[in-house]
Amino acid sequence: MVEAVLDDLLPALKMHELVDQAVTRAGERSWTLAELPWATLRPERLTEADRSAVRFITYVEDHIPGYLSHFLEAFPVADAEQELARFGFNREYFRFLVAWASDEERHASALARYQVETGMATREEILASLAEEGRKKFVLPYEHPVQSFTYTLVQEKATQLFYQRFRETVSEPFLKDLLGRLARDEARHFAFYSNLVGAYVVRDGAAAVPGLKDVIATFRMPLADTMKGYWRWSLKVADSTAYDHTEAYDSVVRLVRGFVDTPGEPSVEDLGDFVQAIRRVR
Repeated sequence: MVEAVLDDLLPALKMHELVDQAVTRAGERSWTLAELPWATLRPERLTEADRSAVRFITYVEDHIPGYLSHFLEAFPVADAEQELARFGFNREYFRFLVAWASDEERHASALARYQVETGMATREEILASLAEEGRKKFVLPYEHPVQSFTYTLVQEKATQLFYQRFRETVSEPFLKDLLGRLARDEARHFAFYSNLVGAYVVRDGAAAVPGLKDVIATFRMPLADTMKGYWRWSLKVADSTAYDHTEAYDSVVRLVRGFVDTPGEPSVEDLGDFVQAIRRVR
């Protein structure tokens, strides 16, 4: 049987291979809140910048219901009218989303509990503040699936880089351990999306580059357009950790470099120049 071809989606069999790799790694490298070294907490070692960054990333991680809802709407698995090939892709992606959401929910739970255990806030205060932001809808403004995947690729890499930078600045031992775990999880998520977007680039060649450019040009971290005071807060957090989210754009350039460099087409050099131009105006 020849598998149907959809211009906007990869074949379900290819998606199955990519998802299998990702969920296998997730199972091998998972961790629980119970195994975290809570006895090592030393809240007196936290700076005000540390506390601010923890509160900030808790909001980001806790918005997982919004992220998951968006992708389940964009790639539905309860639509009997869609083509069989489309459902096949969506069903495979669903397998990844379940594992991914479990990771992100664990991140949010660990960070929320950390705030309680260190006296940063009461459980009641945290639940109320997270609900205020969590109820806001998350949407991505992209038409082609590979653009949504590229957005998430950049987001996962940016988050991984932030956790690594933040970890280098903290002296509180539990937080240092937790940030290492979060960074490793985000690196796994990035690896999946890198392989997924890479498969599109292999298939589409230079034709994929304009869509990737559009994502880089319009990229905003989650909550950037919905949380009051987001930009001022995010800049303070970034300054305290020597973090620059545009470093994540380089991952897109590196991904494309291996597959696209055709004379007369949008090339990897052009994409690299584009990234540098974006940085200069930020």
